Amino acid sequence: MANDPKNSTDIADPGRRELIVAAGAIAVAAAAPAAMTQTSNDASARRNSGSLGGRLQGVQHFGLTVQNMDRAFAFYTEVLGGTEVMRDGDFQGERIHNTLLTDQEIVARERKVNPRTIGIPDLKGGEQRLDVRFIQFDNVVIELLQYRDARQPMGGGESWAEPRDHMSPAYPRSMHICFYIRDDVDFNQFIHDLEAESARRGMTQVKANRVVTVRTEKERLAAPSSANTNRITEGKSNGWSLIYCKGPEGEQLEFVQALGPVKQTFSNAFEARRRLVAEGGI
Repeated sequence: MANDPKNSTDIADPGRRELIVAAGAIAVAAAAPAAMTQTSNDASARRNSGSLGGRLQGVQHFGLTVQNMDRAFAFYTEVLGGTEVMRDGDFQGERIHNTLLTDQEIVARERKVNPRTIGIPDLKGGEQRLDVRFIQFDNVVIELLQYRDARQPMGGGESWAEPRDHMSPAYPRSMHICFYIRDDVDFNQFIHDLEAESARRGMTQVKANRVVTVRTEKERLAAPSSANTNRITEGKSNGWSLIYCKGPEGEQLEFVQALGPVKQTFSNAFEARRRLVAEGGI
């Protein structure tokens, strides 16, 4: 009989049988990635037609345009302890110019002014160049950017554009970088050491505010160390400590410590967010 195992050429020829088994295994293995690819494609299709929030995976970095790249890099790595991810630069040409500056070029045309007079560099023609460095902290990356004249060396020298004079955090469009101080760190001592280390390096713009009223730089420096921290002990922000500080480029920084009730509030919100994302609610 054709189906009698005794007459099967597969049994009679073990080598052929092994080839058939192997071929079957290969076919199954080949089908598995295809199925996984289809599942992945289906998930991607659903995501691309879903909410905008569901297409994000968090904040990748904060960018800061600086006047002096080497100085800023030293502050964020050597003083605050970030680690370099990568650096690149000498960016120029029409594509990068349009990517970064199209909206401001339109503004210049509408105002009928020379783009250079409102801080628009000529990356398109190569008169100016852009350099970048990325710095990794525990939970976020900071990107430093410097727009420089082509004749200036990468990293060194001053920025092509003048720095902003008005740096009050009350101005609309102002942004700041906030650093999270560990729970067991003495906040007052941290601010004291930050200012001392920055001053030692000649970073004279690094100045932290005080919680008491001071009218001069001399008074600010003479304030007691207990004035380095604004501790909130009531309301929804109970457990939050903070101080505002200027960085070496005049940028607005904040340092915070979250303990007690406010720490739990943020922790609960983070876990709720993770559950919502896992359940496809975003």
